[in-house]
Amino acid sequence: MVVKKSQRRNKPQGRNLDGILLLDKPIGITSNQALQQVKNLFAARKAGHTGSLDKMASGLLPICFGEATKFSGYLLEADKQYLTDCRLGIRTATGDALGDILEEAPVPAYSISQVEDVLAKFRGETTQIPPMFSALKHQGKRLYELAYKGIEVERQPRRVVIHKLELISFDGVILRMAVHCSKGTYIRTLAEDIGKLLGCGAHVTMLRRTGAGPFREAGMHVLEKLQEVAVHGVEHLDSLLLPLDAALRDLPDLRLNALIAGYIRDGQAVMVPQAPISGMLRLYDETGGFIGVGEILDDGRVEPRRLVNRQGESSRHILRSF
Repeated sequence: MVVKKSQRRNKPQGRNLDGILLLDKPIGITSNQALQQVKNLFAARKAGHTGSLDKMASGLLPICFGEATKFSGYLLEADKQYLTDCRLGIRTATGDALGDILEEAPVPAYSISQVEDVLAKFRGETTQIPPMFSALKHQGKRLYELAYKGIEVERQPRRVVIHKLELISFDGVILRMAVHCSKGTYIRTLAEDIGKLLGCGAHVTMLRRTGAGPFREAGMHVLEKLQEVAVHGVEHLDSLLLPLDAALRDLPDLRLNALIAGYIRDGQAVMVPQAPISGMLRLYDETGGFIGVGEILDDGRVEPRRLVNRQGESSRHILRSF
């Protein structure tokens, strides 16, 4: 049998690899560019990132390999944490330092208490109008694609939650803030809204993601370190990966006996003694092998939602505390 060139080209390339890498994305490249660099370094067949960071932003970008991509949605939905600098007195087209200056205004001599009074208005549940320079779609087009063409369309306000908005420092012009927020929160929009309420305008000059779901920046790896390790062989990079279930550690866990685990793996909902009464669960077999994610139904049965491919059980990891 003769294999056509097109068939050879379409054959998946790279290693079958399962796990999660916490990348410290550098400033100056897109999240996708960072993903492709990491994927190439690991020689991985399948990889994806969990939530884009702006090109000018740095920090935590979890990269999911192989079976871990099945659980990336939980990180996309998770809360995020940021450290950001907000420059008062200048409003830009993009809400950050990369955009053209639209307006400049003198910055009054605000006191710390005046700034704190404004920040207090954004804590808790609030609404944001997504920026035009974002990846949201309008009639099949990314908003940033329209924005680069000078087109502005109406955007509906979205509800977000600011769990924490802490003023770290203020020198009269630059606000440094720590933010803990729900998914879908735009820090550029938050800075602009703060500047608007202060009456002088503002934009983001520095943005660093310090947390995403259960992950924090302490576990991150920079590209330079990955490149140094890869010189000794791609297999040496594998020790830097977290297990598949690391992204789910905020969920309660449930150990299943062999019979029940078999039903779950076959896609059947089953009654499990001593299971919680509601919610999502991490599921493990009796040896501690990670099976996937299940959900408690109204009738008390556990129903499988996302399961690990049994052929990929090289990705089994013993239940542990992180």
